[in-house]
Amino acid sequence: QVQLVESGGGVVEAGGSLRLSCAASGIQLSNNVVGWYRQAPGKLRELVAFMPNGGIITYTNSVEGRFTASRDDAKNTVYLEMNALKPEDTAVYYCALTLLGSWGQGTQVTVSS
Repeated sequence: QVQLVESGGGVVEAGGSLRLSCAASGIQLSNNVVGWYRQAPGKLRELVAFMPNGGIITYTNSVEGRFTASRDDAKNTVYLEMNALKPEDTAVYYCALTLLGSWGQGTQVTVSS
């Protein structure tokens, strides 16, 4: 059974940083396409970072240069390093195995102004 568990969310002031983690069990992340998504209240879920299997990681324009996604294959975990956070980054953040339709439970990120 595939399971994704996000952690690392919290409350931070604008300009601060957080690192989200997404640990997987039941599947090897290194062999799969992984996406980081977020959903703010009243808004549609959006793709934040797209992590292809062995390819270049791409980001939505609003986080380009501030967020960095990475993998640790030994820990079967992916990360989303978020810097220079803005109030508009406030959302529930999810990791997902994009092609398999498997999602984590999400972790709340709140950025105060």
